[in-house]
Amino acid sequence: MSTDFLIIGGGIAGISTAARLSHLGSVQVLEGEEALAYHASGRSAALFEPSYGNAPTVALNRASAAYLQGANAGVLSPRGLMFLAGPGEEAGLEADIKAMDLTPMSLADARAMVPILDTAYLTGAAYHASAWDIDTDLMVQNFAREARGNGAVITTKARVTGIARGGSGWQVDTASDSYSARILVNAGGAWADHIASMAGVAPIGITPLRRSMARLPAPGGHDVGGWPMLIGAGETWYAKPDAGKWLVSPAEEDPVETPHDAWADDMVLAEGIARYQPYVTEEVTRVETSWAGLRSFAPDRTLVLGPAVDAGDFIWVAAQGGYGFQTAPAASQLIADLIADRRPELPAGIVAALSPARFA
Repeated sequence: MSTDFLIIGGGIAGISTAARLSHLGSVQVLEGEEALAYHASGRSAALFEPSYGNAPTVALNRASAAYLQGANAGVLSPRGLMFLAGPGEEAGLEADIKAMDLTPMSLADARAMVPILDTAYLTGAAYHASAWDIDTDLMVQNFAREARGNGAVITTKARVTGIARGGSGWQVDTASDSYSARILVNAGGAWADHIASMAGVAPIGITPLRRSMARLPAPGGHDVGGWPMLIGAGETWYAKPDAGKWLVSPAEEDPVETPHDAWADDMVLAEGIARYQPYVTEEVTRVETSWAGLRSFAPDRTLVLGPAVDAGDFIWVAAQGGYGFQTAPAASQLIADLIADRRPELPAGIVAALSPARFA
């Protein structure tokens, strides 16, 4: 089974790259799980906030906006974003206002928007309307449909067991098949460094960090559908409407030594809910479900996009952190531009900041 591009990983990074590369040649995607977007992509907080992240990430966010807001009508829906401060957190809120281009608001206005807020505890609030929910499943399926429409083959339950260099490229083995490809794309998420090591390519030092989520009943029986996402100053917790329920996350970043199918730690969830609780008047009495995902970061917390320094036909599409969905349109376009030897739409300084060559 020979192809131009073999992509390991069927999360949003891999499937968006498959769609872009399907215009350049034949594509094979290998996903180890039974479905696409099973791990971090399927457990995303699913928010598009253009100002969220460091400078290279923000550049990718903004370059992705046209795709998300235009050609893919229905992927985004209005949400809004509110940051909140309690006693002693005022400086943190000021930093968030500056970093995220938020507008300060009165506590009364914040309470009018989210009636469960405890204005006796709050010391500050700020808001940004330019934040949208992402229909993550629709976005994955849009990219998959584009890839398949151009002849790409997407194979699930195909966990990679071996990678070797062949005479004209790469050979990749799974438990049931072998594949060969001219170019190998590493979109392995939390497993990206492991994939590189299997291929004999130097790992980058990507660290998977666990983040947990609890789904609660709608507080006080309110209709939460129109509420914004809430974030504690300095991102010490966040809460968000979800299909009539209320999500609360401790916003933790606990490193894990070995990538795995992550699960929430009950004590971490309890600590996160305890941080959230003083900001609201409705007591948390029940957690309906919980889960966790692994958000993977490079040492400088910037995405890694482009050819490996020690193997030009090995392409990194990795270290998305918590920004995978909102950066995917621009990140995948950059990969296609680099492979096709086209001038990228992103500024040269941003391309360099994203390149694996920065670790050489």
